[in-house]
Amino acid sequence: MTSYRELLRRDEVRSISRRYFISNGFDGTLTSIGIGVGAYLSGVPDGLTVFKIGLGAAVGLGTSGVWSVWEIERAEKRAEIARIERAMLTNLQETDVQQRQESARKINAVASGVGPLIGIIFPLLPFLAVGASLSLFLATVASVLVGVLVLFVFGAYLGTISKQNWVVAGIRMGAAGLVVAFLNLFLPG
Repeated sequence: MTSYRELLRRDEVRSISRRYFISNGFDGTLTSIGIGVGAYLSGVPDGLTVFKIGLGAAVGLGTSGVWSVWEIERAEKRAEIARIERAMLTNLQETDVQQRQESARKINAVASGVGPLIGIIFPLLPFLAVGASLSLFLATVASVLVGVLVLFVFGAYLGTISKQNWVVAGIRMGAAGLVVAFLNLFLPG
């Protein structure tokens, strides 16, 4: 039986998990920026309420990430096993190949669910300091900056694995957070 550690050494497992993690983390981060700016502009009176709204979004996006990838990868892995079985003219049920596929699916689903949790919770942390050390306005600004930083880190990481300039890749991803914050300024509130 292949361990999770061994599976994480496999390029195809890491690559798929990384895609789900970054993609859903990106979505979560942009969602949290939208929640923070939208809540401030709509007159939400305290930071704890903003954070709780964000937790609801984190639960939704985290569940969506795990559930959708679980089902997507179930279909993809079963199709892959079927192709291998046809080529080898044998049944692969209860074999190491089938068990590796199942374990890889679990890793992919977890990565997909963790991405949006990080992307939502980190940027909304400044709202927990409202009243103690930050005004709602400053918490909103700090939240956008933390979100942009999270996006920058995602982009920089992708830049390093693709041998691109990590700073430019980080700036490209971080810019999306500024765009979302800016677009929220034009929503009715």
